[in-house]
Formats: sequence, C-alpha cells, structure tokens
Amino acid sequence: MSTFGSKRLVVGAHYGLRDWLAQRVTAVLMALFTVALLVQVLMPGALGYDRWAAIFSQQWMKVLTFVTILSLTYHAWVGVRDIWMDYIKPVGIRLALQVFSIVWLLGCAGWAIQVLWRL
Repeated sequence: MSTFGSKRLVVGAHYGLRDWLAQRVTAVLMALFTVALLVQVLMPGALGYDRWAAIFSQQWMKVLTFVTILSLTYHAWVGVRDIWMDYIKPVGIRLALQVFSIVWLLGCAGWAIQVLWRL
C-alpha cells in the first residue's frame, strides 16, 4: 500500500474525450458547409436574392444547412458549458447561466431553422 499521493475521487467534468470528439466532428461539418456555400457563391453570375434563394432551395443544401445549424448549436453549447464549469464556481449562478445558454442557443437554432424553411 502506498502512503503518498492523494486519493482523489474524480467526479463532474468527466466529458473529456466525448466532448473533444464532438467539437472536432461539428467543426468538420461546419467547414464542409462553408466550402459548399463558397463553391455556390463563387459560381459565375450576379449574386442577389434570387441566387441565394436558388442555392438554399436545393434539398441537399437544406439538409446540409439544417445539420450545420444543429452542429453549430451543439458546438457552441459544449464550449460555453465548459467556460461556465471552469470559471463560475457558485453552483446556483452556474446553473442559471447554463439554463440561460441552453434557452438562448435553442432559440437561435429554432429561428435559423425557421428562416431556412421559409425559403
């Protein structure tokens, strides 16, 4: 039996690898969306409302945009949650900020999806 070192029980921030991987996967999806959008925008022709509507009226682009909105929401949640967990120590304040962040992010995602489906 060892008499040195601490017998530390690790609880709480056990998200580690799962969140690290989620951040990378969502970042790749957002990068893919950016490349697809740039390819569409850099095609020859005038860039106006009609062209934007045509880009986002294609079913594959709607699906990619929907997945990107969900990815962005989750990506932001993981980052903001980690900030609250690392820097806000009072549990009540941290919980209030996390609830506010969830409501805000879901509201933004809902609004973005509503804009997408309006086209």
